[in-house]
Order: sequence, then structure tokens, then C-alpha cells
Amino acid sequence: MDLKSELLKSIWYAFTALDLEKSGKVSKSQLKVLSHNLYTVLNIPHDPSTLEDHFRDDNDGPVSSYGYMPYLNKYILDKVQDGNFAKETFNELCWTLTAKKNYKPSREQGTISERDAFKLWCLFNFLSEDKYPLVMVQEEVGYLLRKLFMAMGQEWLHEEELTDYFTQNPSLAGMVTVWQFLEMMESGRFTKSASKKSLALGIQSVYEELVLDVTQKGYMWKKGQVRRNWNERWFVLKASHIHYYANEDLKEKKGEIHLDMDSTVEVLPDKEGKRCLFCIKTANRTYELSASDTKRRQEWIDSISASIWIQTENRRSLYIEQKERRRLQRQQAAHRKLERKMEEERLVELQQEKERQLLEIEHLRQAQDEAQVLWQTKERYWMKQQQDMQLKLQRELQKAHTDKLQMQLVMEQKELEAGAQRHRIRDLETMQRGLEQALKAEIQAHTHEQTVRSAQARLLQEEEEKLKELMKLKFEQQDVIQRTQQEKRQLQQQITSKAQALQQAMEELRETRQRNKQDLAVAERTRKRASQYVKHWNVQLNQLMKPLESGATQNQPSNDILSHRGGGAFTSKEFSSKETTGKARPQDRYDDPKSSTLVSVETSESDSEDYENMEEFLKNVSLTGAAPPKTKSHDGCVDCSEHSNYSGG
Repeated sequence: MDLKSELLKSIWYAFTALDLEKSGKVSKSQLKVLSHNLYTVLNIPHDPSTLEDHFRDDNDGPVSSYGYMPYLNKYILDKVQDGNFAKETFNELCWTLTAKKNYKPSREQGTISERDAFKLWCLFNFLSEDKYPLVMVQEEVGYLLRKLFMAMGQEWLHEEELTDYFTQNPSLAGMVTVWQFLEMMESGRFTKSASKKSLALGIQSVYEELVLDVTQKGYMWKKGQVRRNWNERWFVLKASHIHYYANEDLKEKKGEIHLDMDSTVEVLPDKEGKRCLFCIKTANRTYELSASDTKRRQEWIDSISASIWIQTENRRSLYIEQKERRRLQRQQAAHRKLERKMEEERLVELQQEKERQLLEIEHLRQAQDEAQVLWQTKERYWMKQQQDMQLKLQRELQKAHTDKLQMQLVMEQKELEAGAQRHRIRDLETMQRGLEQALKAEIQAHTHEQTVRSAQARLLQEEEEKLKELMKLKFEQQDVIQRTQQEKRQLQQQITSKAQALQQAMEELRETRQRNKQDLAVAERTRKRASQYVKHWNVQLNQLMKPLESGATQNQPSNDILSHRGGGAFTSKEFSSKETTGKARPQDRYDDPKSSTLVSVETSESDSEDYENMEEFLKNVSLTGAAPPKTKSHDGCVDCSEHSNYSGG
């Protein structure tokens, strides 16, 4: 694959990405932008008028890929010079255009990053077939996966799984597009044993090896030409050049070594404290280098010698030749497989033709034998048939005569049998009637039996239902008994607690009754003392209420006496007799223990009534301004100071 074909694959993806309607045509404005970007990244002088001049006759409408190809070949691809542009920048431009439309990375698994997807896209373009739309066959997919695992220092063990994948998807026809390939890689189905970081390193290594044509890279010590000191540099071998940088980030380039057919590489002995030395001799200068170990030195010498040999033989890249060799081997294998298949088909056809002819000959021979056997069989059959016919005619004549005699005997016997048959028919009719009656009786018995069985089944069903109800009642009774027992226990607990509370209340009642009895006794004594005071007061009051008899009024009998009880009160004699009676009655009452309570109540009521009457009397006296009537003392004095003090007291 030459440089032009390699670039055309990436440009094809960019062109199809601009074809939004998938009609194979792109607008001229978009082609102008694409062409300008291609001029820039490929480092080609840009002539804006060439595109307009090329499509001057067809200035309207979009331009198809067929119409754009002549311009692309003439003004862009034919002017490209290998090594005059950054291949990675060119691929990034085409990838940016096509990925924006077609690449949809998985957000769930994320086995590869977008940068790794770009590198896999470049590897796909390198290994894809030289036909459009671009596809990669199953063998190249397996080769790339094996290459990735070798770069990771592992062995790829999913060859059978890859074969099964293509077998289970017959629509793929043994090849995949770049988007199907990226989907396979993102799924991780064929890279299960590799971590994400290891897979990224493997992709980077294979990308540099196949796409960027890096055959060797690593740190080595280089001896300076002027100062003659040793400096550690990062060397990268690409085709016919060795670039060396300050470190592996490739930002500060220190120089490069150009390899041609006159360049040589030789091993040097250890010196100046450096080991594993070798030198590269070119037409202008000799470079002295020191590898880290003997193995790395030999690897560098082999890679540089291979690059010099390629320059000497004017060969293409080793990996491109390997790819062409694999493709040629696949084509040869497919051709051999096709020839083998055609040969097998011819052999099968010849074998089938031979078997068919042999089968026809066998059928003819069998048909001839069958025809001869059939003729002989028919001939014997005809002879035997004639003999049998003659014997049959003779036997028939003899039989006819014998039959005639036998017929007469049979007629007589038939008449006898007919009479017996008629008698037997009558017996059979009688038997039939009996059987019909027996059948009816049996039918009735069967019907009765079915009725009894139905009734018995119904009774059994009712009995089963009653049994279920009894069992249900039994379970309910058990539940009720359990609940009753629980309630009984609870009730007993409540009765016990209430009995205890009642006992406590009885004790409190007894104590309260005892206290009431004591309070009652105290009140009774208090009442008796008060009663005595009241009696004493009544005596004093009666004495005070006796009227004074003057000389003018002694001769006038009058019953109108003014007292605290009003007019018409008792006279002194009546009052004395009343007092005597009143004194006698309380004694009788107090003597009767049963009426003690009643006496106390009556006494208190009379006392309160006396108090009220006395208050009313004193009030009347104060209102009229009259002095209360004076009474004599027990010695005959008036207004005794003792009585006054007592009344006031």
C-alpha cells in the first residue's frame, strides 16, 4: 500500500462524514473547507481558485465523490511528499470529522478512551482491505488482537471466541467495519484478561509500530561531537531516520540521524566507563551510543540494520510487506480452497454420474430378468389354467347330477326343518317377551339403584358437611373455652384486686367510724354542756321576765303580759308549772337511751327557737326605747349585778 492509498482511506472517512444525507454528494462549501484543511495538514501550497476552476461547468448543487476524486488526486495527493508532513496530525483531522458523526462511545463500560479509539481507527485503516467501503477481515482482526497482547507481554487466548463471533453473525460475512470493530473493543469481549491501562499501553505500542513506523525506541547514552561528553537521550527509529530527544515526551528534539544505503552499524568495546557500546557510521558523521544492556544493544543493531537493508533494496515498510504477504496468502488460500471445492464438486458430479449409469444398467438387467421370469410364469399359469378348466368341467357335471339327487333329499329335510323352525320361532318369541319383561325390571331396578346411590351420596355429602360444621363448632368451642379461661383468670385477678381494695376500704371505714364515734361523743358532751347553759339561761330569763307589781296595778287583773315571747305570755304561776313540766320531760327522755338522739335534736331546735325569740325581744325593746323589765334577784333586790353580768355574759 503506497502513501497515496493510505491517505485516501482517511480522506474517504472525512468525505462520508460530510455526506449527511448519505447520497454520495457533498456541498462545494464543505469541500472547500475540507480541501483547505488538507492543504494545511499536508503542508501543500493552497490555491483557492483551483476548486472553482475545476467545477466551473457544474457550479450548482453538491459534488459527488466521483467528481471530487480528480481534483483530489491532481491538486492534493499528487503533491504530497513523504516525511514533509505530520501523519498523526492528518489522521486527527479526518478522525475529528468522522467521529463527530459516527463514533458513539459507551458510557457504561469505557474499556478504551477516545484517544485509544483514534489509534485503533488508524490501525484499522492500515490493516483494512483496499476496497470501499473499508472493512477489515477476520484474519486481520485476530492479527491485531494478537499484536496488542504481545505488546502487553501476554498471550491472546480468544481465537475460538472470535471465530464463534463471526460464525454467529453471518451478516458480517467474515469482516467488520471500523465502528463495529470499535464496538467490539469497547465491549471488552476479546480483551477480558487485560486491564484498561495495559490495553492503552499496548494500543500505543502497536500504533507507533504500524502507523508511525516506529521500529525501535528507548533511552541510550550518546557521545557529543564537540564537547565529547555523554548525554542520555530518548531515541526513536522511524524508517530511514533516528530522532533523538531530551526525554520521552518528544517535546525537545535534539537531532536526527539519517540512514541510507552507505550507513553501517558496528559494535565497539567498552571504554570511558561505558558498556554495551556501538556506533552508527554515516557519510557525514560517526555516532557513538551506549545501550542499557547487551540485549537492548543487539535489538538496536538489528533494527538499524533492517532499516539500512530496506533503503538498500528500495523496499517498502516491513509491516506493509507483511500485510501484503498475508493478503496474498489469504487470496492464495481462498483460491486453493475454491479450486479444491470445484475439484470436489467435479469429483462428486463424476461419482454421481457413474453411480447413475451403474444404477441404470442394473435396472435394465433386473427388468430383463423380471420380464423372462414373468413370461415363464405366465406360460405355466396358462397351461395349468386349461387343465384346471377341464377337470373343473368334469367335476361340475358329476356334481350337478349328485346335486340333483341331494336336492330332493334336502327339500324333504328342509320341510321337516321348516316345521321345527316355526316351533322354535314361537318358543323364541315367548322367550323374547320374557326377556323384555326381565329387561324392564332390570332397568327399573337399575334406576332405583341410581336413585338410592344419589340419595346415599347426598346423605354422605350432608354428613360430611355436618361433620365439617361439628369440627368447626368444636374448634370454635375450644377457642371460646380458651377465651373463657383467659377471661376467668383475668376476672379472678380483678376480684382479688377488688377484694384487697374492699378490705382496705373496710379498714378505712372502721377507722373513720371509730373517729366519728369519738367526734360524736365529744359533740354529745359539748351539746350537754350547751343544754345546761341554755337551761340556766332560761331560768335566768324567766326570773327577769316576772312583772313588777305596783300599787296602782295590783288591783287590776290583766293577763296581757309583755315579754320576749309577745303578749299573752304565761303568768308566773303558769310559767312555774310549765317549767316544772319541762324539767320533768327531759329527764324522762334522757332516761330512755333509744330516744336520746331525738331529745338532742328537739332540745337543739327549742334552744335555737329561744335564741331567736330573745333576739327579737331585745330588738323590740331597743326600738321602743323602753328599758327591759326589772326583776328581783333571788334576795329581793333589783338589778342585781350578778344577774346582769351573767345575762351580759
